Order: sequence, then C-alpha cells, then structure tokens
Amino acid sequence: MSNGGFVCAESGLPEKRYGDAVLEHFMNPRNAGEFDSPDGVGEAGDPDCGDAVRIAVRVEGDRIADIRFLAYGCPTAIAVASCLTERARGKTLDEAVEISDMEVAEALGGLPEQKLHCSTMAVGALRASLQDHVLRFLASVRPEGRKGDRCPHTDTNA
Repeated sequence: MSNGGFVCAESGLPEKRYGDAVLEHFMNPRNAGEFDSPDGVGEAGDPDCGDAVRIAVRVEGDRIADIRFLAYGCPTAIAVASCLTERARGKTLDEAVEISDMEVAEALGGLPEQKLHCSTMAVGALRASLQDHVLRFLASVRPEGRKGDRCPHTDTNA
C-alpha cells in the first residue's frame, strides 16, 4: 500500500498517505514510556476516535529537563506525541506552553484534516502536565491553609 499499510480504525479504509516525518516518528517514537516521580502529568483524549495521550515532565529550574509520553490510538497520535516531546524538551515552561497544535503538525510535514485533532490532543496533554507541575510546586511551597496565592501560569486573573 502506498500509505504505509495503515488502515483507519474508524472506517476500516486505508488512511491518506502519511508523510515521511509522521512515519518516522510512528515507527521510531522518541521519548516513549514513563518515569518514576514525574513533576507533572497531563492527559488528553478524543472520545470520538478513542485516541489518548499522557505526557509526564521533569522540570529543573524553569526548564523541561525530561519528558515522556504514552499514547493509545492511531499512528498519527503516536507520531504527534513523539514530535511534541522533542520540541518541548529543554524549553522553559513559558516557551513550552506556547507550542501550538499547528506548529507540531507543520513540523511533521502537515497532517490530513481528519488527523489534526491528534496534535490538538497532544498539546492539551502537554499543557495539562505543565499545569500539574505548577500546582504541585505551589502545594509544596505554600503553607497549609494559606489562601490567595496566585500563579501566573495557571490563574488567568493574575
């Protein structure tokens, strides 16, 4: 098959041809797996197709020192998560939260319209992991019972 031999789980039809970068990340995913004691974990999924991504981060200072993912779903979901983790590693939290779904799709050479939700899902998992990290950090430094602290990363009214 000219599409890498992949069939859409939803329709049973061959999927549009994947670009070389998508196939490379799917066949040789980077940063796949988990690690003990992450600083933040985020998950996102698409109930319509059943895809799900979990991203875990380790943060040193204000930079992502390590990042891992678990993905369940189509080849695009796996490839997008792999590509996203490569782009996020080493970035500051502020830089990482600015990574967009379209930026990831473009880094993979583009995605078929029906697969763009995969990049949105993965970016959502990354942002959730960063938010989880910030909330864990605040909980570790905030005295018990103290109210009113605001975090510029998670509080839109800050």
